[in-house]
This record gives sequence, structure tokens and C-alpha cells, in this order.
Amino acid sequence: MSLALLIEWAIKSVVIILIILGGFAYLTLFERRVLARIQTRIGPNRAGPWGLLQPVADGIKLIFNEELIPAQADKVLFLLAPVITVVPALIILAVIPLGPEVTIFGRSYYLGLASNVNVGVLYILAVASIAVYGIVIAGWASGNKYALMGGVRSTAQMVSYELALALAFVGPIMLAGSMSVDTIIEGQRQLWYAILQPLGFLIFVIASVAEVNRSPFDMPEAEQELVAGYHAEYSGMKFALFFMAEYGKMIAVSFIGATMFLGGYLGPFVDRWPLLGPIYLFIKVVALLFLMVWLRATYPRFRYDHLMAFGWKILLPLGLLNVVVTGVFIVLVGG
Repeated sequence: MSLALLIEWAIKSVVIILIILGGFAYLTLFERRVLARIQTRIGPNRAGPWGLLQPVADGIKLIFNEELIPAQADKVLFLLAPVITVVPALIILAVIPLGPEVTIFGRSYYLGLASNVNVGVLYILAVASIAVYGIVIAGWASGNKYALMGGVRSTAQMVSYELALALAFVGPIMLAGSMSVDTIIEGQRQLWYAILQPLGFLIFVIASVAEVNRSPFDMPEAEQELVAGYHAEYSGMKFALFFMAEYGKMIAVSFIGATMFLGGYLGPFVDRWPLLGPIYLFIKVVALLFLMVWLRATYPRFRYDHLMAFGWKILLPLGLLNVVVTGVFIVLVGG
């Protein structure tokens, strides 16, 4: 393996991690300003010009918060849980291309961490399922019954909605005839899969919101019922890691949704000017993030039995129906 290739991978890894970390910080500001606008408030505007330093102020506050470990906690697992939760959010974007290949000084560069992996969708599903372990471990290791209930709720919720999420991916895979993310993007040059797969896209949006424990599916936290759920005993930087994991997963699923259903980096003139690709992708990601914030501002939290029934009795059958209809469509058009 050449030194140049190692340096290229290192630079790409740093860029992707910075996207997640910087995105996490300013996504909190974006959410607070959007919520304020929807609720006819001003939102944070004191720290720095137009409130742009508010995430920095929040970070400093968390750094200097007192770190507490409950006496009854399993200390090793208690410390490991936030790390286990945040790592999947950092590595899941490895197979997402940020743009088409660009030529610099006569050499072509792939704008993504990994090359064209032929099982990229499988990698996404595998990594997305890991995050729940950190939440469950945090709930169990805290030695707190409310935290444990939050961890158990998260397990049941993840299992229920990951099935629907996987079925939502089957439609684009069938239409593209491949599990390669690059091939799926190329298949959307004429028409986005969100248009060909409106039901699959709707299932993806709902299931992804549930996967990242966002309102109205934030049952593992449920402040009114479980105080703060699985992270009730966490403070300081350990709490900040859970906070970062949630917002990092929001960014990750938005990248995945934009790639699988909205054409990824494709857009007008992207073949002529490849650097437009990351800009188009960024716009689509921001639109999906806005949708998640809008849902939080609009809908109340589900009751837990309704949450489970919705996943198993509505989303799962609709996902199976979407797969069948897609198969029939492919056979009829191909025939």
C-alpha cells in the first residue's frame, strides 16, 4: 500500500469526522433557531454575531460540568457506553460518496472515504444497528431503574423499526440492481427514487426518525416518564457524547436518505463541474434535517404501545407491500 494512498485516506477520514463534529455543533443551533421561528420566538442570539458562537458556549459549559459516576454503576461499562454510541455515527458515512470523481493535477480522486464498495447498503445497515448497544449498556450500567427502562425501550424500538428501514432500502436496491451506493446514485440520473418509490421514501423517513430516537419517537428518553431515560445519570462530557451521537446520527441518516432516494450528489451541470456535487448533497441533507426538526415541533410523543403497534402493524406490512409492488413493476417494465 503506497504512502500517497494512506495520506489520501487519512485526509478523507479527517474531513468526514469534521463534517460530523462541526455539523453536530451547528445542527443544535439550526434546530433551536428553526424551533424558535416555528413557535414565534427569537431563539439563541446573544453569544457572538447572530448567535453563531452559541454551540461554542454550550461546549465550554459541558466541558466544565462536574463528572459524576453513581455509586451503584458498573464503572467500566458506564464509561464505555457513550463511546460505543458515538462511534457508529462517525463511521457510517464511510461508504457515502460526497461527489463524483475529480481530477487534480492529472490524477482522479474519489470523493468518499471508501472506494466503490459493492455491498455499501449492507455496511450502512450493519453499522446503524450497533448504536443501540451503547444505549442499552448505558441504561444497564447506570444502576438506575429509569435508565434501565430507557435502554429496554430503545432495544424494542430499534428492533421494530430497523426491519421497516431495511425494507425501505430494498426498493432502491431492486431498481438499481445492486447494493453499491455509487450504482444506486447513478440509477437516479433520470429520476429520483423518491419519485419512483414514494412509499419507500415515506417509510425511510419515519423509520429513520425512530432510529435516532427523535420526537415523536423519543421513547428511550421521555422526560415526563423516565426523567431522561438511558442517560439520566450522565453529566459533563459523557452526556455531551450521547448528545453528539444523536445529532451525528441525524446527519448520517440525512446523508443516507439523500443518497438512496434524492440522487445523492447528482444535479444540474455536475458532470461539467464536479465540485457542485458536494453542494447539491449538502442542500438535500439540510432539507432532510429541516424535516426532522419540523416533525419535532409539530407532533406530540407517541404512547409506547402505539409506537410498537405502528412499527409492527403498519410500517412493516407497508414495507413488504412496497417490495412486492416494486418487483411487479420491474417485471412488467422489463417484460
